[in-house]
Amino acid sequence: MPTIRAEQAGDFGDVRAVNERAFERGDEANLVEALRDDALRIASLVAIEAGRLVGHVMVSRVWIDAASGAVAIASLAPVAVLPEYQRKGIGSALIARGIDECQSGGWPAIIVVGHVDYYPRFGFSAAAVAHLESPYSGPHFMGRDLQPGALAKLRGRVRYPDIFDHLK
Repeated sequence: MPTIRAEQAGDFGDVRAVNERAFERGDEANLVEALRDDALRIASLVAIEAGRLVGHVMVSRVWIDAASGAVAIASLAPVAVLPEYQRKGIGSALIARGIDECQSGGWPAIIVVGHVDYYPRFGFSAAAVAHLESPYSGPHFMGRDLQPGALAKLRGRVRYPDIFDHLK
């Protein structure tokens, strides 16, 4: 199993390469670079195997704009693993560690836009966020509580950082 640790400045080029190779385009790599801003980043974690950076996960802030004001929650995106290292548990290890970082940091909930057969194994469900408005609404938009009942109490629209507007 790889070592999971916080991203360091010397990792930036390798993290970009992992995202570009995993997604076969540069959009997610650009997203990661924009989300490194301290006002947005919650956790940026890398997976190291045999001295090589082989995976990355970013967790950043999003907001639920409600009548009573904005509530910050966590968003898991993107998750990338080099193609030749996929299906070996590296992505799962990164996701689990990202969730742990959010939980220990006191975040109330976490959302993700992803594969409907993959993310439920980490406790995500579309039902948990069906009452929220989101530009990504539908079965791929999922969430999970990090504090009991946190998502059920929220009403409003999910507001992502502007960089998400550039993703296709």
